[in-house]
Amino acid sequence: MISFKKNDVIIVTGASSGLGQSTAIQLNELGATVIAIARNKERLNETKLKCKYPDNFHIEVKDLTEKIEELPVYIKELKNKYGKFTGLAYCAGVANIAPLQAIDLTKAKEIFDINYFAPLFMVKGFCDRRNNIGKGASIVVISSISGVKSDKGHGVYGGSKAAIAASMKSFAREVSETQGIRINCVSPSDVKTPLTAHKIEQENSKYPFGCGEATDVSNMIVFLLSYEAKWINTQNYIIDCGYM
Repeated sequence: MISFKKNDVIIVTGASSGLGQSTAIQLNELGATVIAIARNKERLNETKLKCKYPDNFHIEVKDLTEKIEELPVYIKELKNKYGKFTGLAYCAGVANIAPLQAIDLTKAKEIFDINYFAPLFMVKGFCDRRNNIGKGASIVVISSISGVKSDKGHGVYGGSKAAIAASMKSFAREVSETQGIRINCVSPSDVKTPLTAHKIEQENSKYPFGCGEATDVSNMIVFLLSYEAKWINTQNYIIDCGYM
């Protein structure tokens, strides 16, 4: 049975909604201390109200795309505040659908900032030996099915997700040998969130078991963060109800 202790301190980004919110609430319910990061303080507070153990749910308001190169310093500051980290779930991200002729360099860079560069530097900071518990620590980064099988209009978005999955596989091989840290990715198809519910309902027919819920993905994230997944490393799990 999956469980965590209070001294299992886990960072969850994008914790104010969607997959990040579901992951943060589930980790808290299973006993972990959660450091919930997002830009919207009001929604973070709403998430905290849903937690089973609100005293073990700590809010940090942060735009991860501001001064990305300083994110390792930010991780160190959080460690000094909460203690060494057991896990990181990087769930923040943005989707943008645009055909080739509509691609704009500024927008493309914005997508890569939140989907690729921010998680890269968050992982860099986490993997500083001074900031994590060492052997037994685990990182899960959200990629996307679009990084494996991109539909039309997903060129930049899918590219950012494919890039982060490839980088995490490389980093996983490195830090598993030197520190005993595991890194895995989860690549979901669309699931029902407040932002996607209408679109997902229209696509229900392509999923044999119906539309996915956020918990269908967060279940895997939480498992990969747990000790029960201690022999799983470098993987990219596709969660799409068999669509691909």
